[in-house]
Amino acid sequence: MSIAPRKQHDRLSLSTAFASTRAETEQRCQTLAIEDYQLQSMPDCSPPKWHLAHSTWFFETFVLAPHVPGFRPFHERFGYLFNSYYDAIGDRWPRVQRGLLSRPTVAEVYDYRRAVDEQILALIDTVDEPALQLIASVIELGWNHEQQHQELLVTDVKHAFGMNPLRPIYSLDAGNPQGDDAPMQWQSFPAGLRKLGRAGGGFAFDNEGPPHDVYLRDFQIATRPVSHGEYLNFIEDGGYERPVFWLSDGWAAVRNDCWVAPLYWERGKEGWSIFTLQGMKPIAAHEPVCHISFYEADAYARWAGARLPTEFEWETAGISGRTFSRGDVWVWTASPYTAYPGFRPAAGAVGEYNGKFMCNQMVLRGGSLATPAGHTRPTYRNFFPPDARWQFSGLQLAKDGAA
Repeated sequence: MSIAPRKQHDRLSLSTAFASTRAETEQRCQTLAIEDYQLQSMPDCSPPKWHLAHSTWFFETFVLAPHVPGFRPFHERFGYLFNSYYDAIGDRWPRVQRGLLSRPTVAEVYDYRRAVDEQILALIDTVDEPALQLIASVIELGWNHEQQHQELLVTDVKHAFGMNPLRPIYSLDAGNPQGDDAPMQWQSFPAGLRKLGRAGGGFAFDNEGPPHDVYLRDFQIATRPVSHGEYLNFIEDGGYERPVFWLSDGWAAVRNDCWVAPLYWERGKEGWSIFTLQGMKPIAAHEPVCHISFYEADAYARWAGARLPTEFEWETAGISGRTFSRGDVWVWTASPYTAYPGFRPAAGAVGEYNGKFMCNQMVLRGGSLATPAGHTRPTYRNFFPPDARWQFSGLQLAKDGAA
């Protein structure tokens, strides 16, 4: 995969960033019981133990194996167990059966992490300068990859806990989307040709570039995401019962999956409540609506007499500083996840990172409370299938024309 040009790496900053990222992943597991490490609540989710091991396998496979003389893997079968989707690397354990892997044990996975961490840090300390710069870009890719799994770990645990009648608490300190109780306002942007996409100046995933010109018509974008209270109006107006607002596939999902509200919402005698990382809580009207699919976001926008922003409108607003680049929830855009003009995946297995998924997915922008600090930027492109709801996904409205 291609990585945006940046300044030379020095050993101390590289070691520090690597170590802090690895520590953050384990910190996110501190509240888990040993039984929680094995949970896989659906095929799209992975057990915490698998996230811990896979992110380690990434460093072992793409950094240690090519650059350590006489390299020997920690375990000869871990490559099969913890490869995710890299076909060029070889065969792998089925994704839907990750929760069946009671072995290796959690302790053995942590031993695996310790062993690989020690080898990475030793490699950073001992290679010559040209080799350091060669491995540094891959290590940087590795910790950004691990940050993605830090977020997935939290969302996957939440989904598993949400299916448990006991409604377990992940962490009382995990926080909730804060939102904004100010009235929704609109920011206007004039028509024009804009150069969008990542051009350099630091790390970026390959799908963020190359930069290219995009012509945008006049548009307006809301200054904040849609709130629980606003979305509740959609529900109470029969939003989930009126097909006029829904795309065909979305309406089929409503009927087939019996959607009546966002994921984790429950209606009781006292009204609506929601399952959070802190357990069950009453719906807070000012918090941004979360855990909705692209179909639900699109249906709400139609009901509200607006639409979803394209990813290029959102990026334009984000670059200007007039919308958030990391907020409480990811926001669905109207843009399908496709390659930018001139995009070319890197040769070899690492080129499979993003390009092979550019089909049947929609782009989300922004960030969420589960996103590691400093991980996102205005050009960052998240992507999921349109029916996905277990991520911290919400919506932000847009309109055509000037105010």
